[in-house]
Amino acid sequence: MSEPVIESMLRIRISEHDAHYGGGLVDGARVLALFGDAVTELMIRHDGDEGLFRAYESIEFLAPVYAGDYLEVRAELLEVGRTSRKVRCTACKVIQPAYHVNDSAAEVLAEPVLVCSAVGTAVVPLDKQRNRLNPRGS
Repeated sequence: MSEPVIESMLRIRISEHDAHYGGGLVDGARVLALFGDAVTELMIRHDGDEGLFRAYESIEFLAPVYAGDYLEVRAELLEVGRTSRKVRCTACKVIQPAYHVNDSAAEVLAEPVLVCSAVGTAVVPLDKQRNRLNPRGS
């Protein structure tokens, strides 16, 4: 019997406070912080503990993120070791400002735009693993 797909998803509006560069551009570190939040939820759902994000294998920044954008951030469990959890994270822009219409207009994108993708490893110590989805602590 295969394990169920374990995934977490956050939807968040990027604020003016998140802008770091001219023109309302947001730095990639903000997206990585959101990945950390999504992985934390994923570990809670899988192991009953937040765990710790240990390392990234790969990170790709694929499109710009601006203040006013809405992102869907997902973390998906790929592999489960004794204490390690390999995860894939993605961030897609789903809504963006429509300043050409007026200052407060926005548009839902016909297709989400992948802005960042990453693969990494989180660790949950054996003594912290307590969720029923992972009964063996494997």
